[in-house]
Amino acid sequence: MTMRVLRGSEDETVRVSHLKLKALVTGIFEKLGLPEEDAGICADALVQADLSGIESHGVSNYLQIFYVPGLQGGNINPRPRIQAVHETPVSALLDGDGGMGFVVGTRAMELAIHKAKKNGAGMVTVRNSRHYGVAGYYALMAVTHDMIGLSMTNTDRLVAPTFGREARLGTNPISVAVPAAEEAPFLLDMATSTVTMGKIMLARREGAKLGEGWAADQVGRPTTDPEIAWAAKKLLPLGGVYEQGSHKGYGLSALVDILCGVLSGAGVRTDPELGAAMAHFFAAVRIDVFRPAEEFKSMMDAYLRILRDTPPMDGQDRVYYAGLIEHETKQKRSVEGIPLSEGVLAYLRELADDLGVRQRI
Repeated sequence: MTMRVLRGSEDETVRVSHLKLKALVTGIFEKLGLPEEDAGICADALVQADLSGIESHGVSNYLQIFYVPGLQGGNINPRPRIQAVHETPVSALLDGDGGMGFVVGTRAMELAIHKAKKNGAGMVTVRNSRHYGVAGYYALMAVTHDMIGLSMTNTDRLVAPTFGREARLGTNPISVAVPAAEEAPFLLDMATSTVTMGKIMLARREGAKLGEGWAADQVGRPTTDPEIAWAAKKLLPLGGVYEQGSHKGYGLSALVDILCGVLSGAGVRTDPELGAAMAHFFAAVRIDVFRPAEEFKSMMDAYLRILRDTPPMDGQDRVYYAGLIEHETKQKRSVEGIPLSEGVLAYLRELADDLGVRQRI
């Protein structure tokens, strides 16, 4: 079968309270050496991904794949000294000391927001961090302050440049969050590849074919076989192939490398000496340095409703704008619970038992 939506069948899952899940994951991170506050930040970021329907970056995927092995194997520093290497009133370069990307990213975005409050805009680059999860998590932090938020990160080499047969780029996501008054915030959160590797993992788990233009085989030819794609570890830029505009995704991915890796001095992911280190870029801009925030948000409401109220094409129920599906999913799952498979629940319970975590789900 071909996957239409890569979120699994909720008929085969168990609904779990997001509050209980966050408490359990917080306890797991504490047992793995993180301070209580940092453990809560990491757990919140993962659970927010699941609440929003982004399982590819939630508890069910990356906790087991990245964070637990990284902490247990010493590739992630549970108690980093995050320091400013260089700083001005509107900018900073931080060294993450190999810490959890959730923690480093949150501190960096908080600093960008602080600078924006005082000076209208704040920009922070980060080097020597680790995987930071969903880019939109950080961009959204600016929205409650009547600011526009920007977040991006470079990632491991998984994407082949247009016409290339080797992976030289990361999925390099970009996220922009914009507040509105009554409507859900506009939240663009996109990889610069057609899909992320998490979608390939989900496809393998479900025995489903990949979409056209998602991934390539060992020699760079497009493939819809998730096993071949997983073995090759070679995604395609946003657009898939040149005829469909892959050069645009390729260019955006390179831009992320420049703002994250080159601007920070961390280097780009093509350098094998970087190891697990990743670089990020964050920005926050106060709306009222341009016009009154309430006027802006009112106009945003009107604009978003124009998009949302577009007559749908045949076979579709409605039209969405960026971030609306995730917002509605979060509202629903906050009440009904997060769907987790029995396999994921078994892993979490076994891990909690092994670590001596008291919280249960």
